[in-house]
Amino acid sequence: MYFLLLIYFFECLYNFVNGSSTIKPQNINELINIGKCCDMNEIILDDKCALLTETNETTIWEPDFIDDNFPVRKKQYLNFQFKIGLPNCRNTEHQWHVYYNPYNQSQDLLAILPSGSLRHILHDRWNNTQNQRNELHNYEIDDDSITVESLYFDYSFGHYCADKAVLSKNSLITTYAMICVPAVAWTDSKYLIQRIVDPITRAFAISCYLLVAVVYFVLPQLRDLVGNIITSMTMCLVVYQTASTVKIITANASHVSFFIADSVAYISLLATFFWLNSFGYFVWSTFRSRNIFLRVSDGQKYCYYSSYVWGSTATIFGTAIFAHFTLETNKVIVSDGINYAQESVGWLAMSVIFASIALTIIVNICFIVMTINTIKQTRTYGRIHHKIKYSFRMFTLLFGILSLGWLSFIISHLKYDSLIYCHIIVNILQALFVVYVCIFEQKRVLFLLSKTCNCCNNVQNTTDDIDWGEEMTAINAGY
Repeated sequence: MYFLLLIYFFECLYNFVNGSSTIKPQNINELINIGKCCDMNEIILDDKCALLTETNETTIWEPDFIDDNFPVRKKQYLNFQFKIGLPNCRNTEHQWHVYYNPYNQSQDLLAILPSGSLRHILHDRWNNTQNQRNELHNYEIDDDSITVESLYFDYSFGHYCADKAVLSKNSLITTYAMICVPAVAWTDSKYLIQRIVDPITRAFAISCYLLVAVVYFVLPQLRDLVGNIITSMTMCLVVYQTASTVKIITANASHVSFFIADSVAYISLLATFFWLNSFGYFVWSTFRSRNIFLRVSDGQKYCYYSSYVWGSTATIFGTAIFAHFTLETNKVIVSDGINYAQESVGWLAMSVIFASIALTIIVNICFIVMTINTIKQTRTYGRIHHKIKYSFRMFTLLFGILSLGWLSFIISHLKYDSLIYCHIIVNILQALFVVYVCIFEQKRVLFLLSKTCNCCNNVQNTTDDIDWGEEMTAINAGY
């Protein structure tokens, strides 16, 4: 035993005198985490995980360790453990595939550092290094004399996964790695859709909602309680789409508080469904009431409904923010690797908001069912009942459109690209359907637009096409 210690002491002394640097041995109990793309009994077969029995291979991938100081030749043998799973790329990154064939030196080099990071050496500098080594080898010069700087990138654990790969077309066995690289604007389809197409569609949706709000606010005949509710609801949708667009556009630019943008977006979305809930209550209570000629004016009713909507929205959002700052254990941090790390609304606060929206949807379903039963039991209709019946139809259509859009928004949080793309499509379709239901599907609105703006000439100005006696209003107003 003492003899072995004496030999180790003289060996260390010899290395120190000759100026050679020794690498500190790894602790035996310390294991390095290395990302592996497939399970332990699987490897990559044509970009997909497959069992070893399906590939005619008998061994799995083993990492090739190299030294930090020189990224080509000096190798180490360390203790490690595999962690199965794909890399966790940031929002500003996308996955990139790299193949390394040790028998073909024209390819990129992939190796593992002692820290567990993956080093990717680009093939151009790799060739230059190899060529210089071949030239200097004739003069018996050590590898440490090579001065060509290798161009390489290191990817920490969690931002890469590697594995053994088999390419069936070329019958080639290579080393495969999936790494997270920065997204390039004009070459990455995911970046194009989420950073360019999505803001454009949201801008179009904002214009659609503004169109509905302006029509119901400008025309005096539409500024009743239903018209004010539609205007308030569409303006909330405008604010929601604007806040979401600000988040997308400024994600890779200047520092913007994502928490504030998220808060504004969720407040607007929550208020939208409370306005829809007020709309359903108004229709149901009007059909349910025996005396529809109430002494309360539309202005007073609108004040009551506004107090309900904004009071409920403030209370629920305050509860969500309280839960976020006091009870949230896993807060969402938005970072692009360049700008400041920014906090966003967490899952606990989102669950409070989404649960409240789900509750309003359930209540609205009850309003629809009870209103349908009331309509079936009513045998005679007056002009007011006739008008409210059209409002009930509008409420039902808006309820279905906004509820489907909200469900699509929830599903898009699963972070699958296909679900996000579907939500972008649903988002623009929702805006178009809202415009159709609130304007083009309403004969009264088209009639008033044709008389006010001298447009929509294809609308027939006959009494059969006018719902509630607007022809008398037009005569009295001098149309």
